Amino acid sequence: MSDTDFSALKLNSDLLKNLSSLGYKSMTTIQELSLPLILAGEDVIGQGKTGSGKTAAFGLGLLQKLDTSVFKAQAIVLCPTRELAGQVAVEIRKLARAVNNIKVLELCGGTPLAPQINSLAHGAHIIIGTPGRIEEHLRKDSLQLANIKTLVLDEADRMLDMGFKDTIESIVAKIPTKRQTLLFSATYPAGIALIAENIMQNPTMVEASAIEEKLSIKQYFHLVNGFDERLTALRLLLAKHCPNSALVFCNTKIDTQNVADELANYGFYALAIHGDLDQRQRDQALIRFANGSANVLVATDVAARGLDITDLDMVINFNLAHDFDVHTHRIGRTGRAGKSGVTCTFFGDKETHKLAAFDIDLESAEPLPNDNYLDKALKKPLMTTLKIDGGKKQKLRPGDIVGGLTGKSGIPFDKIGKINISSNWSFVAIETELVKTALQKIQTDKLKGKNFRVRILS
Repeated sequence: MSDTDFSALKLNSDLLKNLSSLGYKSMTTIQELSLPLILAGEDVIGQGKTGSGKTAAFGLGLLQKLDTSVFKAQAIVLCPTRELAGQVAVEIRKLARAVNNIKVLELCGGTPLAPQINSLAHGAHIIIGTPGRIEEHLRKDSLQLANIKTLVLDEADRMLDMGFKDTIESIVAKIPTKRQTLLFSATYPAGIALIAENIMQNPTMVEASAIEEKLSIKQYFHLVNGFDERLTALRLLLAKHCPNSALVFCNTKIDTQNVADELANYGFYALAIHGDLDQRQRDQALIRFANGSANVLVATDVAARGLDITDLDMVINFNLAHDFDVHTHRIGRTGRAGKSGVTCTFFGDKETHKLAAFDIDLESAEPLPNDNYLDKALKKPLMTTLKIDGGKKQKLRPGDIVGGLTGKSGIPFDKIGKINISSNWSFVAIETELVKTALQKIQTDKLKGKNFRVRILS
């Protein structure tokens, strides 16, 4: 048995059996460094990029000490965005599925308050949410934190960037001082050190090795000026590399939408995600990108938080990040879990001083691909997303959708991709070559004995 095996840890047998069933055998670097400390009850500061496995690290720690017989909130996880909170909740529910009667509750903005208050009245063991909504529940006295044993600040650097410092402090003031505090962050700016000093007890800091990350990510820098030049450069790079999934970062919401619109006009399967979109638009864009039915996502830094894409092939910085920590976080979205990735960064003549501040050698700038790539046929996504007008409230489950699609005259099981079910809608990814068959199957047959409207999400 290796020291990096989960079985080497002092976890309860149900958690270990579940990890084995999930195929989790060897710990990632951040898990190997932090989990023994977390299980020993210490306060821990963990520094590692998105995708390093930190959610499983703190998730296993809080599940290990949970007392399911006490139906009160015993752990709280603060996240910067609703999207990230949702991803954390999914992962913790997955880790906890072998333990009976654990209730995980999400409390985030962008959704009605009343149903959350009703859910809180029935109790929950683990609370996962955004600082603003958590604070709102505390003001209304609908959330009690007197029994919290574990406090987790996930992506703490982003929460500070978004102005949540005072909100976090007001929430922490409501939590017992006798607790374990876990703080995870991709970067470690001065503000993190200050907040750690104020809310943690003799924390141990662990940092996932950056050596493997540097080896797995190939970086290119391209000197281009102005929007039009950058757009042409972007088209050339996407055409040359043909990524299955590429994340393009812009610094403003206006540029984000304009870039996505222009790419779509040129025939790319590109989507935008930024703060001016409503929650439904953001959710559906993330679903299409995550399930492979769109291969380019153009985003602002804040909107891209919580994006859970296991195999992100490429990151392109359409605009140079304002500071090095943000640049580091951006490029860390690819090359995850030891896989290789490519990043391309555009910079203008007036931004050379910023690259120098990032300790990037200007002589490393690369020429752009040949213009002939603009005539190359564009890569189409492998999958297409279907939207079904039925969800949890209609008691529709993934098994119902799979069964409806694979029945008589249906499609093979292995042609079905990710399934997402919300309150009133469901989304299923189908291999594009069979999407017409899938549409017809749902339109002519029934799911759970009912007819549901279905259409291609575009």
